[in-house]
Amino acid sequence: MNFNITRHEILPLLQGVCGVIDRRQALPILGNLLIVAEKDKITFTGTDMEVEMVTTINHHPETPGEITVPARKLLDICKALPDDSKIEISFNKDQIVVKSGKSKFTLSTLPASEYPSTEALGKSSEISLPQKEFKALLEDTMFSMAQQDVRYYLNGLLLELKKNSLLAVATDGHRLALKEIKVQTGIGESLQIIIPRKGVIELIRLLDSDDKNISVEVSQNHIRVSKDKIQFTSKLIDGKFPDYQRVIPKEGEHPVKTNRITLKQGLIRASILSNEKYKGIRLVLQTDVLKAFAHNPEQEEAEEEIEINYKGDDIEIGFNVTYLLDALSAIKTEEVILNISDPNSSCLILPDDDTDCKYVVMPMRL
Repeated sequence: MNFNITRHEILPLLQGVCGVIDRRQALPILGNLLIVAEKDKITFTGTDMEVEMVTTINHHPETPGEITVPARKLLDICKALPDDSKIEISFNKDQIVVKSGKSKFTLSTLPASEYPSTEALGKSSEISLPQKEFKALLEDTMFSMAQQDVRYYLNGLLLELKKNSLLAVATDGHRLALKEIKVQTGIGESLQIIIPRKGVIELIRLLDSDDKNISVEVSQNHIRVSKDKIQFTSKLIDGKFPDYQRVIPKEGEHPVKTNRITLKQGLIRASILSNEKYKGIRLVLQTDVLKAFAHNPEQEEAEEEIEINYKGDDIEIGFNVTYLLDALSAIKTEEVILNISDPNSSCLILPDDDTDCKYVVMPMRL
């Protein structure tokens, strides 16, 4: 195998592929990336057995071939070369040689035949939608995913395909984020899948905020997203996601309506003196006034008073302030609506428009 390529051509490909490769691998070959040089294209593949990234470039190599090379080392070499570098990559006696100008690097290799490949998707459903919509769907919900929860199905994001919409839900058992977008899926019965945490993070990195359409393909065990000459595949979490509709409170008779930025900034200031471990904050709702109190083991206290539009009964309730701030950051509208019916009920946070997104935060004892 032998081919010449410029730094600005190869570097973005390596950065994308290396993103899915873990630094610590049980198998040495999983620290490598697969390079396949064919007649008119070169393909780079990275995987950790859970997610896989394949990216292709139109190119005419001098000599075709395939081999695996240490991913991080090749990436670091290309990063360290000058911007306008031309790079020659050649394979010789179980080693790969990378030359550029007066620099020369010799890297060890492993056979391409040993590289793991993703199994075929099998029967699948495919939809097409603008990548910025899919990216926003993931970004506006993923922060509520659990991390290393024993309920493994919470360590990911639920994607539900309906006939005329696509819905994403994430929860860690203490809060929930839900967003739905309109898209013609063309499927008959609704379909639910759970994308693992790493798959969600890599998808957000891969997608851009423009109107170009991407293909999303879903099978029983995998999700595959194709964008330009990049193909990303992730295994799915095999489990039953909890009934999210059951934990979403109904909108109350006396909602709190206020400026989102004003509320967010007030909570940020109060949170400075909250307990660093539990991040608890006490909210007191009164007619047209929201008071936020925080204290910590050092006997320090913070108090904030925020103007709101509220006509209901006085309510005193505790929350993890980080959960409230995450939800307020995901909402983009100027005004925000909070529904708190009593001191023991979850808070339902909604944008002040017809966007189909909902955020639920459970109360905490202080």
